[in-house]
Amino acid sequence: MSYVVAFGRFWWNFIVGDDWRVAGGLALAFAGTWVLAHHRLSAWWLLPLAVVVLLVSSVVREVRDAG
Repeated sequence: MSYVVAFGRFWWNFIVGDDWRVAGGLALAFAGTWVLAHHRLSAWWLLPLAVVVLLVSSVVREVRDAG
């Protein structure tokens, strides 16, 4: 396997990990923060809120799946 492919797979596993929903949610939160800041609106609250919501939803999903 080439070093470039191995490097790409490392970063994919590091960022996405086990739950692609959390990675996607954080990407949306970053994009939303950028949009708010770009329009000169207060954006400080979006990332902490997204982290809390994504963490709680991830834990609830794991507990539900564990039975």
